[in-house]
Amino acid sequence: MKYFITSQFDFSSKTFFSFQAKLETKALKAKRPGFTDDRYNETSYYIENGLRKVYPYYFTFTTFTKGRWVGERILDVFAREFRAHPAEEYERCIQAGTLTVNYEKVPTDYKLKHNDLLANIVHRHEVPVTSQPITIVHMDEDVVVVNKPASIPVHPCGRYRHNTVVFILAKEYNLKNLRTIHRLDRLTSGLLLFGRSPKKARQMEHQIRNRLVSKEYVCRVEGEFPDGVIECKEPIEVVSYKIGVCKVSPKGKDCVTFFQKLGYNGKTSIVLCKPKTGRMHQIRVHLQYLGYPVVNDPLYNHEVFGPLKGKGGDLGGKTDEELVRDLIHIHNAENWLGMDGDSELSMFNTRKADLDDSLVGPLVPKDRVLGDDDADPVSREPSPCEETCDNTPSLACESSTNPLALPSLNARNIVDAKVTVATQTGHEAPDFSFNPDKMTVDKHCYECKVRYRDPKPQDLVMYLHAWKYRGPGWEFETELPEWAQVDWVDPDISE
Repeated sequence: MKYFITSQFDFSSKTFFSFQAKLETKALKAKRPGFTDDRYNETSYYIENGLRKVYPYYFTFTTFTKGRWVGERILDVFAREFRAHPAEEYERCIQAGTLTVNYEKVPTDYKLKHNDLLANIVHRHEVPVTSQPITIVHMDEDVVVVNKPASIPVHPCGRYRHNTVVFILAKEYNLKNLRTIHRLDRLTSGLLLFGRSPKKARQMEHQIRNRLVSKEYVCRVEGEFPDGVIECKEPIEVVSYKIGVCKVSPKGKDCVTFFQKLGYNGKTSIVLCKPKTGRMHQIRVHLQYLGYPVVNDPLYNHEVFGPLKGKGGDLGGKTDEELVRDLIHIHNAENWLGMDGDSELSMFNTRKADLDDSLVGPLVPKDRVLGDDDADPVSREPSPCEETCDNTPSLACESSTNPLALPSLNARNIVDAKVTVATQTGHEAPDFSFNPDKMTVDKHCYECKVRYRDPKPQDLVMYLHAWKYRGPGWEFETELPEWAQVDWVDPDISE
């Protein structure tokens, strides 16, 4: 239902628009914005240079005025809080009526009030992701399990919307209304589980929360990792929720990860990781602390953490504020692509508000710390989980053979990774050739005037893969990526 102002209404402007804004928000929530056919069909994909790209499209971000903004000029708020564009661009948008308050044009000196609904119409450009297909591991009436390629976020966040697993599955394979059971970092590849009903999703989340699910990851780290089972019990603290960075700290939350070397190629090691808790970036932070960071981790394998790159918790004497400042500086100087899409430092991203349909997308609330496989922001689907762990008593391999040489594929749940979701659902992939007629250009769009470089292959992958998940009566496993073979040598670092 839509509401319009007519002469029959004798409300004050403030009262009416407050009422209207609340109705609009309820309607948006009822329709689950971003997960409807209208949203799915607002643009399409094309493949170029090995990248999945999205044709630019128009989109309206909305959010209510935050308490700290009340009484401030709308232009001042946007210039300070949303730094993707200069103040002059927001001034133009306000004057042109594409940035409105309660869906009405306002002057640039308008002072924001409680319950004001801000709407910003933007010509949206998304960041490219890999064109590697999402492959199916298992699918039945209750669950969908896929092997997620690195670089694709699970859910809309920051600069990513259509270039996400949820949108790709819905748009191309008609797998809609999937409920998240857990998450993976954007750059992490591997197993990703969805419930096809709220009941099934809640059931599997319950298993995770109650430590009935074991998880195994594989990664490639710098140097020769020690032999035997290595336990890391260092607590992890979130340094900044806004940019998504953590460190080992006595003030952090308890967490445990077991590690075991599976092979060494003379330069780098393949390591099996079993997290028993699910803190944000847990595996990556523990490996950094041990002095064996993931080879191409763009965040935790960086000298921004000091000369020792955070080994032993040594940050080179930096305070948290100095670390955050330096991270922002490096991002700006290097056009850094390493941060996840939900981070404020992600390319072209702005300062995000706290609502689902905010002006720039959702952000993880401060009371919610997600694990390595839960690092994407809270989705609009109703089934996020906060804690992941496993109840496996030992990290020792179940077989005396190298698990990377002879992966134990479960015929009941594992299928050839070459079988794509399309072949299982009967939906063939659309035409991904570039169509110039679909390329819209807005003369006022800043990004239409700027050419950004395509991400390089090394920007699209981190050597961390979710390999096996086991729960009561179920077990899933993926094929391993090429880099997980023990004797594999990274061409970018080989001599």
